Order: sequence, then C-alpha cells, then structure tokens
Amino acid sequence: MSDKRLLLVEDEPGLQLALSDRLSAEGYTVETAGDGNVAVTRATGEPWDIIILDVMLPGRDGFDVAKTIRQQGIQTPILMLTARTQVFDRVVGLKLGADDYLTKPFETIELLARLEALLRRAPSSSPGLSLERYSFGDITVDVRKAEVMSKGRLLDLSAKEFQLLKYFIEHRGATISRDELLQEVWGYSAMPSTRTVDVHVAWLRQKLEPNPRLPQFILTVHGLGYKFAG
Repeated sequence: MSDKRLLLVEDEPGLQLALSDRLSAEGYTVETAGDGNVAVTRATGEPWDIIILDVMLPGRDGFDVAKTIRQQGIQTPILMLTARTQVFDRVVGLKLGADDYLTKPFETIELLARLEALLRRAPSSSPGLSLERYSFGDITVDVRKAEVMSKGRLLDLSAKEFQLLKYFIEHRGATISRDELLQEVWGYSAMPSTRTVDVHVAWLRQKLEPNPRLPQFILTVHGLGYKFAG
C-alpha cells in the first residue's frame, strides 16, 4: 500500500470518481481539483507526493498549471493525462515541467505503474535539503510550499529569487559561475550580459543577509561567480 498524498486534477466527473476510488484502494490519499485555477492553488499551497494533471481543463489548461507549479519552485512529480496524441503536445508538456505523459484512454494498471515509477525516481528530499526544508542563520526555506521565513516572518521573494536561492542551497559549497546560473535558473544558453544574475543576487542579499554589504551566506568568488555558504 502507498500512503502518499496525491492531487488528481481532472474535470470529467466520471473519470475523477473512478480514478479516485481506484487510487484510494491502492492506498493513496487522494484529493481532487476540477479546474486549473483550483489546481494551482492546491498544488502550490499544500504538500503533495505526486500530481496527476489533465491537460484539458476549465479556467487554465494543464500546460499552464504545470508551468506555474514549476515557476513556484515546486518539484513534486507531475503525470499529465490527455486525449491528445500529437508528439508536439507531449513535448510541450514535458518541457513545461511534467515528468511523464499518459494518453487517454489508458489502462488503470499502466497509470499505477507510471505513478510508482515516478515515486521511485523522486528523491525523498532535494540534494542538500532535509525533508523539503533547509535552515541557515535565521532563515528557513520550505521547498514544498515555496516559502522563505525569517524569525517567523514570511519573506516576499519572487519566483525567480526563490529558484535562485534553491539552486544555491542544492549546490552549497560549490563555486557557481554566472553563466551556469543563467542556464540552469533562467534557462538561457547565452545572454548579452550577466547583470541579470548580479541584480537578483543583490535582491536576495537584501532579503536574507543580516548585513547585505558584508554577506555571510551568498558569497562572491571574484572572477568566478558565487558560492552559497549557508
């Protein structure tokens, strides 16, 4: 039996009920959402072990939902369901953050196998993070909720600032070049200027460092890039 929390995003009532019953019988704790807006709220506001996400949804489609979830820094495995069969649609889903893709109609046994495979591949915690949380100084980072707290106060970080901080934490102790950060956090293979990284680092320091002028956590390695020492 599983004991995993699963969010099922499916707007067709019959399929939602059938899948909920079968997944519950397999031991999953199943919660449902019937449209894209509710899906984003629940996916980004609660901890989940895995998400089943239909593409064709009212409110906003599954592609947009997946993209928004990933922009919030949430790495919960996503299995997309769709009646579409075109390769282009599958590629779009995967590029926007889905981990696997299942085309309707499908056999439930295959769905269960895909879920089990995704859960096996998913790390119990991200590299360098303990139980989806990480603390340094007065700062606590909750990866699942994409929240950063300082002395019990929620800090206002943009999605890109959170992704940058998460990348630093996952690679703490390593010297990371600006080009690597542009490619891995922003997705740019080339940029006319690395000023984008420097600006975001400065913003992070203002929010995280006791003294941004003398940073303790996000250190500059002159001529090379940055190092996270939290």
